Amino acid sequence: MGTYIARRLALMPLLLLGVVTVVFVVSRTASVDPIASIVPERLLGNEEIVSAARARWGLDKSAPEQYALYIKNLAQGDMGTSFRTKQPVGSDIADKLPATLELTLAALAVAIVIGIPAGIAAAIKRDTWIDHTVRLFALVGSSLPVFWTGLILLYIFFTQLGIAPGPGRIDLRATPPNGVTGLYTVDAVLAGDFGQAWDALRHLMLPAFVLGWAVLGIIARMVRASMLEVLNQDYIRTARAKGLTGRQVIFTHALRNALIPTVTILGLSLAALLTGAVLTETVFAWPGLGSYAVESTRGLDLPAVMGVAIFGGAMFVIANLAIDISYGIIDPRIRVS
Repeated sequence: MGTYIARRLALMPLLLLGVVTVVFVVSRTASVDPIASIVPERLLGNEEIVSAARARWGLDKSAPEQYALYIKNLAQGDMGTSFRTKQPVGSDIADKLPATLELTLAALAVAIVIGIPAGIAAAIKRDTWIDHTVRLFALVGSSLPVFWTGLILLYIFFTQLGIAPGPGRIDLRATPPNGVTGLYTVDAVLAGDFGQAWDALRHLMLPAFVLGWAVLGIIARMVRASMLEVLNQDYIRTARAKGLTGRQVIFTHALRNALIPTVTILGLSLAALLTGAVLTETVFAWPGLGSYAVESTRGLDLPAVMGVAIFGGAMFVIANLAIDISYGIIDPRIRVS
């Protein structure tokens, strides 16, 4: 396993280079001129100002020259400067990441805490009302668009019932907790302000459920299918014949093997949620990477859009590595040559 991990780590730079290359090529095929986001509209007719802006941002160079310069800067940790914020893209991503990370981890927790037990229950109670209810709930969650679900739940629980807070990470009149981790719930607890921690948690619940429901549905169906397959294996019948209790058979023998394909979904879901929570963050006015990407796209902020895309690609590469390592931990029978 150690050799395998080392080999995968050695390949990661090549994979990331491929991600960067694809992002760069795609960004250069766009039919818009990023100079429009740099130079004010009233000055676009001034060739001298436009030429100076192109030279300042390196847009006067050929595509191969821009690519080589971007790779050189990226190797030094420089993802460029945002046209819109005039700040380094890496700094902008670091500022926005904690909000998205908090939402992503909460959504993944919702998916795991509800999805795995629901899938197990559906497999054990196959073709009963429990099974049908779980499958319907999973199907609805994975089928409905998250923006529609978010708007409907906001209308019901915030507008009509008034039991959920409005959009945002905390109350508009509240002051954010002192930044230690950037996660408001954690920072508020560390500061000993449990009232603010509860406020942050209340604001987190609805968007986390909306974002996690889609993943929850996939996890529940995957666990159900895997459990049904595992429960028909010979070693499960042998375990029952030896007199083991149903709980021992399910949780000691069946679940561990059934979780292997689920780990793949969890790992990829974490990376996808981390970079793909665009619609949820937009609906709930959540100031994370998704909102940053939307604002950057609207403003033709090419370095920022590329930075978010490359960050997302890196997350998927890391997630795949973590998934492969998890296989060997969950199932000792798996051997990597």
